[in-house]
Amino acid sequence: MSMFCYQCQEAAKNTGCTIKGVCGKNETTSGLQDLLIYNLKGIALYGERLYKKGKLDNATGRFVAEALFSTITNANFDDSRFISLINKAQNIKRSLKDMVSFPAPQHECATWFSENESDYFFKSKEIGVLSTENEDIRSLRELIIYGLKGMAAYVEHAAVLEYEENKLYGFMMEALADTTKNLQAEDLVQLVLKTGEYAVEAMALLDKANTGRYGNPEITEVNIGTGNRPGILISGHDLKDMEELLEQSKGMGIDIYTHSEMLPANYYPAFKKYDHFYGNYGNAWWKQDTEFKSFNGPILMTTNCMVPVKDSYKERIFTTGMTGFPGVPHIKPDKNGKKDFSQIIELAKKCPPPIEIEKGTITGGFAHNQVFTIADKVVDAVKRGAIKRFVVMAGCDGRQNGRNYYTDMAQQMPNDSVILTAGCAKYRYNKLNLGNINGIPRVLDAGQCNDSYSLVMIALKLKEVLGVEDINDLPISYDIAWYEQKAVIVLLALLYLGVKGIRLGPTLPAFLSPNVVKILVEKFDIKPIGDVKSDIEAMFGIISV
Repeated sequence: MSMFCYQCQEAAKNTGCTIKGVCGKNETTSGLQDLLIYNLKGIALYGERLYKKGKLDNATGRFVAEALFSTITNANFDDSRFISLINKAQNIKRSLKDMVSFPAPQHECATWFSENESDYFFKSKEIGVLSTENEDIRSLRELIIYGLKGMAAYVEHAAVLEYEENKLYGFMMEALADTTKNLQAEDLVQLVLKTGEYAVEAMALLDKANTGRYGNPEITEVNIGTGNRPGILISGHDLKDMEELLEQSKGMGIDIYTHSEMLPANYYPAFKKYDHFYGNYGNAWWKQDTEFKSFNGPILMTTNCMVPVKDSYKERIFTTGMTGFPGVPHIKPDKNGKKDFSQIIELAKKCPPPIEIEKGTITGGFAHNQVFTIADKVVDAVKRGAIKRFVVMAGCDGRQNGRNYYTDMAQQMPNDSVILTAGCAKYRYNKLNLGNINGIPRVLDAGQCNDSYSLVMIALKLKEVLGVEDINDLPISYDIAWYEQKAVIVLLALLYLGVKGIRLGPTLPAFLSPNVVKILVEKFDIKPIGDVKSDIEAMFGIISV
């Protein structure tokens, strides 16, 4: 069985990548990722038993979260790292096997071991996605696994900041283990919703970790121009990496710029004390080919949203965390969890300043705590009819021309509407001059895709203050852009909360079989995006003449 991967929105022909991933990963890397997931399922079959007995340790749970995170689209392209993770997974399986009483789990993923790394690629051909023959069972299992990958990212980010909850690790074990069992479609649909339930808890934990460490995001105007000093560009989602880089680089004559999903770091009070924190450079992840070249200085990739590295900046890019690329230096934490960024800082001193690609500012920082402070103003605008509708246009950006839909949507929406956003999808419209409604900006940016919890909290707050019984009675429409697995877990969280009528684009996921799509349509009225005019008419109740 050759490579088959359909976990992201760029799946070839919206069916699946079979020769090389559109993301850039090759057949070997894809196979190693499949084999790592297979071993994690084996760990989970032991781990779920230990959790039920109160004996699952956080270290095992965190390893599973880290390993799942490493397989997210555009995170790690380094085969040697995957081999190390597979080796470690097997060692953990051996230790757990000795702790679990008989009868032992019967699925081969719990009992397969190999000392010979040359076996890995051959084994991966037997156990990939297509090894589940029934397409509906396969679809639901993969929907759960991709949701768990997104949840793993949230859980790992929180753990880095020393916030962990054993029950989240326990659920991840249970859900992974259940994908190896003979569950019927009805049971798997319930597990999909349960995954969404735990997603909300994982998001809440990460929100608590980020705000507990760095304060509540504040409304902030972010500089998108450049200074005349050398700079370091930091991309991804890991705020602890941001903190350590800022601390280690102060007084060094260089500036720090955010890129893509790191933009919301500009909103946190704890980072505003650093005078060399200059602003944001560039746009969403997929433009890094050109923007990393023009930046001139070193780049630090902290999490996923990395594309195959180009020669034009290969000597200036570094990875850390779960990211990796062959030949690119990788910065690991020491035994105390601290990272040494001195190599990046010294390189920055020798580089010319960034080439300016735009001027001006963009405004963000509308996380739930900040929006709550202006809740009365927002509610008053709703009650007076100044704001007729909120449209949640959160999620991921990507390379397809079809994503111009979100720019056109933002420009053509009625002027009495407000966009709620989080994630890099905002780069399709956050630099447009859309104005404000009674001082309330028409784009309220809550932050990273990791901050989607804020959008949930804002919706629940509106439900409370407007006195409606059902979340679907709110004047809120959902027009979500998706690309990778963190968008999947946000979707599952919304489904768990009972949100109906979600539009998803630019395409429906390839991993949803026709029958699973039918289930989601019947239960939740999920639909693909259409053309801008028709979708606006439907969301705003406009009747065409």
